[in-house]
Amino acid sequence: MTHDYFMTQALKEARKAFDKDEVPVGAIVVLNEKIISRGFNMVEQLQDPTAHAEMIALTAAFNFLGSKYLPEATLYVTVEPCLMCAGAIYWSKLGKIIYGASDEKNGYKKIAGSNWAFHPKCELISGVQKEEAAALMKEFFKQKR
Repeated sequence: MTHDYFMTQALKEARKAFDKDEVPVGAIVVLNEKIISRGFNMVEQLQDPTAHAEMIALTAAFNFLGSKYLPEATLYVTVEPCLMCAGAIYWSKLGKIIYGASDEKNGYKKIAGSNWAFHPKCELISGVQKEEAAALMKEFFKQKR
């Protein structure tokens, strides 16, 4: 299994959000090369500003494992996490985060700047299938205008 394979799975989740008129962000949590949870943005559907794809995927992973920590797991998310999600990722002690497109307006880097926002042992990889993730976001907001 490759990063591209798992990001493709996260993009499938993002398309579910798109189809439900939600901001198209998707996330999956992988442990031992197996997807243990999935999530997509459900902010509008649940009328909950915390219902981001990452939060939903993390909660499902915690429930699946019966644990509040995920040090051996990897989160794949189509767009750079916001600061709220970065906080949840920090506290979950995730081992690795892989995201696609950067988020200049709402990504964690905008507020955290160059400061590291994740657990000290966490590995971060960005830019995996960034063109596909960015294109989905652009298409969504183009339809909104």
